[in-house]
Order: sequence, then structure tokens, then C-alpha cells
Amino acid sequence: MKAGNSKAVSEPFDVAVVIPTIVRPSLLEALGSIYRQSFPGTVQILVGIDKLLGDPEILDQMEQGLPDNMTLTLFDPEYSTSSRHGGVHTARDGGSLRTMLSFLAHSRYVAYLDDDNLWHKNHLLYLMEAVKGKEWAFSYRWLVDEDTNRKIIIDKWHSVGPDKGIMKGTTGGFADPNTLLIDKIACLDLLYLWSQEIEGKRQLAGADRRFFSALSKFKSFASSNRATVYYKMRRTNVLWKNIIEEKSPQTIADQD
Repeated sequence: MKAGNSKAVSEPFDVAVVIPTIVRPSLLEALGSIYRQSFPGTVQILVGIDKLLGDPEILDQMEQGLPDNMTLTLFDPEYSTSSRHGGVHTARDGGSLRTMLSFLAHSRYVAYLDDDNLWHKNHLLYLMEAVKGKEWAFSYRWLVDEDTNRKIIIDKWHSVGPDKGIMKGTTGGFADPNTLLIDKIACLDLLYLWSQEIEGKRQLAGADRRFFSALSKFKSFASSNRATVYYKMRRTNVLWKNIIEEKSPQTIADQD
């Protein structure tokens, strides 16, 4: 697929989805989880290439299975905006792509998905219901074994929302970008934060935490109260030991 839109674009979409990518094979699986969404409205999917490290033939397969109510928009500047790949923006994970694509989205409402994670089929439906009357919304997430795609447990430590979890005392809690949906008009004054790492930090999640901290402090929010994100986790992740040893009952309903 060449840069541009898979279909003619005229009216704004009901919701947009932003995916920064380095074009790894899992991109097609991530797109498939969007194509299967039960949300009945129109959806724009914006795929932004940070740096093409994968097989370019993957791009030619992206439109396979694209539903009639969805339009795929490919954005490829042919250079990276991230310091990780020689760019000038300190957000190593995608540079300024989330910021730019949020503004480019032809919709007021924008959700986010990484190219190695997945959504439950009702993810957008539940978030669009939750955001009514609010400025942003979030879901919970399942932690999934990256090697086997096996669901392990619902995350009760990290991505659990404002003023909760192990991030409560540092950034006021946290919600993973894959779980977010924002009203970009209400949140436009904060979107630049997604292109900057936390000062003094060299962590991939620094910009994500910076953006979330501002959202939770300055903007009204709601939760879908459902775990509809499947976050693939490496066994080297610091949470892995906690997950294996954690025996407490889950409190968020599985929507499968």
C-alpha cells in the first residue's frame, strides 16, 4: 500500500485509531483485531511508519479484510522523528508520531494501538460509551505471554488508571496507550507531551507516562471497567515474577 488513504475521505469519522509501527509482522495481527471491532460507526485507521525495519511486503497486505465502515490511512515520511532512529524528538518509541497522527486524524475521538498488541472485538464500542461526557477514557488490559499468545492474568499492578497501582506515587497512576481513547479537541493542549521523554529518563515508557500524568491531572475521564486490551509481555518483563506469584482473585470481568 502506498502512503495515502485506502478509500476516499470526505466526512469526519466517528473514531480514529493511531498505530505507530516499525512494520513488524505482528502489525497484520493488530490490524485484524481492529477489523473485527463490533463498533458500528465509521473508523479511520492511521498507520504511521517510524522506521521501516520489517518486510515492506507487509504493507501490501494491510488492506486484506478491511471492512466497509473502515478506511486505512498510511503515513510514511520516509524518515524517523524518534531519537532512537536518528530523529530529533526524545520520545524513543515512535518519536512524534502519536502526536502528529492524533492531529491528522479526521475524527474528534482517537484511540491507540501498538503494532504488537491486540484488542477485544468490543474495545472501541465500550470506550466510546465510556467517554460520553468526559474528555478521555481507558480500559483495563490482559497480560499475554508473547511466546504463546496465552492470556495470563488481568493487569492489577501497572495499567490500572489514575491514582492506582505501582505508579500511583510517581506519575499519579498509569494507563497504557493501548487502553486509551481521547477527545482530541479537549486534550489538544497536552498532545505535544507524547513526543517528549520525562526529563532525565531514558525509558521507552517515559513519554507515555508524561502524557498520562497530564491527562489524569487536568482532564475528566471514565473507565470502561472492562479488560479489552491484550498486552503481549516478554518473560524478561519486571512484572513477570509478580504475575507468576500473584494468586489474588481477578476483579475485572473478562469480556471473551
